[in-house]
Amino acid sequence: EFGLGFPPRIVGLRQRDEGGWEVIWLGGRRNEEDMYDSRKQTPFSGTSGGVSTPGAPTSNHTIYSLNLIPIGGFVRMPGENGDINDEDGNYDPQSFAAKSAGKRLIVLVAGVTMNVLLAMILFTFAFGFGEPKLLPQIGKVVPNSPAAIAGIQPGDTIVAANNQPVNFFIDLQSVVNTELQADKNQHATVPVALQIRRSGSKELISTTVNVREHPPAGQGPMGIEASGKVVFDSIPLWQAPLRGVQYTFQTTSDFLKAIGQMFTGALPFQVAGPVGIVRITGEVAQSVPSEGWWPILSLTAVLSLNLAIINILPFPALDGGRVVLVLIEVLRGGKKLKPEVEGMINFAGMLMLLTLMVVITFFDVKNLLP
Repeated sequence: EFGLGFPPRIVGLRQRDEGGWEVIWLGGRRNEEDMYDSRKQTPFSGTSGGVSTPGAPTSNHTIYSLNLIPIGGFVRMPGENGDINDEDGNYDPQSFAAKSAGKRLIVLVAGVTMNVLLAMILFTFAFGFGEPKLLPQIGKVVPNSPAAIAGIQPGDTIVAANNQPVNFFIDLQSVVNTELQADKNQHATVPVALQIRRSGSKELISTTVNVREHPPAGQGPMGIEASGKVVFDSIPLWQAPLRGVQYTFQTTSDFLKAIGQMFTGALPFQVAGPVGIVRITGEVAQSVPSEGWWPILSLTAVLSLNLAIINILPFPALDGGRVVLVLIEVLRGGKKLKPEVEGMINFAGMLMLLTLMVVITFFDVKNLLP
């Protein structure tokens, strides 16, 4: 089965061996997908669009389905849970379970691989269109903040920080964060030398800001806000694929570090379910007129990467969990786990994942309420 969204199934289509298509409604009874022993057809009883006569060969064509939970998709293959097809314990030669361990591993990592490739392509287009970046112009200075004490005023443009050129606001943030990390909390403040261009002045102004290790909430180390002026930083089209690949690996590394920090308690545990993703996507889509295609393309790429990383984790019912089961089989000299055992492992994993999704969705909805 090739499904858009996640079950329960709303409707599915499958080609018939004798021609034409059949429609499978609302999941139907499980055995009605492969054995049609009844001519009674309703939208709630299984299939429509013509009935297989008793004794007709079973259709082996793929079911293309639309499912209720509108995120992602899946591929379901005969024998992927190690199902036995006859009373002697033999696998159907056409089933997934009958294939070699190598072929099964290739299939299991194919989805993750395509998610990563999709992210690379999306990042390539995003860099081709241009990344929106804030200019290093000051829009607001918090009173009594390090920036205010250093004489920085709204409208000033930061030209350099610690003798490093500042072309965008993120360059200034990078220099400040680097200095704070290098200090390793040894001091309450860290000096950062700035060169500033001020409207009406021909010469650059030099000053030093003692950026804070632990600033008040919402103020930042310096106590400044950007003016909000955005420019699109584009790169030559031939460089975009390379930059897209590099950014994919960088984003993957950052995501893995964040997961590790959440488990160690260094970062708060923050995840979003379907409701949260829809809300974030809607907010990002509204920024397209002002910030171009970068936000929506990069968000889609990040979601694709997140899906790849989560799916390859060695957790039951995920592709990563199935990979572990295949590797266990290889270590046992090709001896498969009993189908009942493998099925129970995957069922338990799926049950935990569905429970987690319900909990996350609850908090997503709760956060939407006033």
